[in-house]
Amino acid sequence: MLAGRRLERVQAVAATYGAEALALDATRLDDVMEAVARASAVAPLTGIVNLAGAILLKPAHRTSEREWLEVLGQNLGTAFACVRAAGQHLGAVAGRPASLVLVSSAAASIGLANHEAIAASKAGVEGLVRSAAATYARRGLRVNAVAPGLVRTPLAGQLATEPRMLEASNKMHPLGRIGEPADVASGIAWLLDPETSWVTGQVLGIDGGLATLKPPTVA
Repeated sequence: MLAGRRLERVQAVAATYGAEALALDATRLDDVMEAVARASAVAPLTGIVNLAGAILLKPAHRTSEREWLEVLGQNLGTAFACVRAAGQHLGAVAGRPASLVLVSSAAASIGLANHEAIAASKAGVEGLVRSAAATYARRGLRVNAVAPGLVRTPLAGQLATEPRMLEASNKMHPLGRIGEPADVASGIAWLLDPETSWVTGQVLGIDGGLATLKPPTVA
């Protein structure tokens, strides 16, 4: 089952995998609960991934209340909604823990200018991961997150397409490039895999070294 606000986009992806498509505003807690209940009624769920999110590159003093609440809702609110629903409906299946994967950001760990709203909301996601992992461990639900750097998606906009901006973005990352969707997807798949059944409460950095390393100095 794939769910998202824009049903036509979800349907296009769902058709590729023979999945059910569902219209859903993930900022609405009860709607997420209903969607997870609907899916779990078909078959026991072994994993949920929350990919909802927002990017806002503005200093705090230029961020409106509407913008702040929107970023908070899309980044942290959707994550909390997924934890709430997973806590109700997910648990060990055939002796193997279920898995919930959330998405943080390198901005939660390293100070990046004009990232105040993103950093605050994603830092909240990381705190949520650790608390929820502790709460639901005994019932067989693992809770982890990935923390990407800049990734080439439509949400990244000109940062990943405009040549000068892309060059600057590449140089920010010690490995010399921004991420591709497959870089992050592979980490999510790893956290969903039953072979990682002893991993919980972790934030996996998939960021080209952005959050922990200094970019190399060019002589």
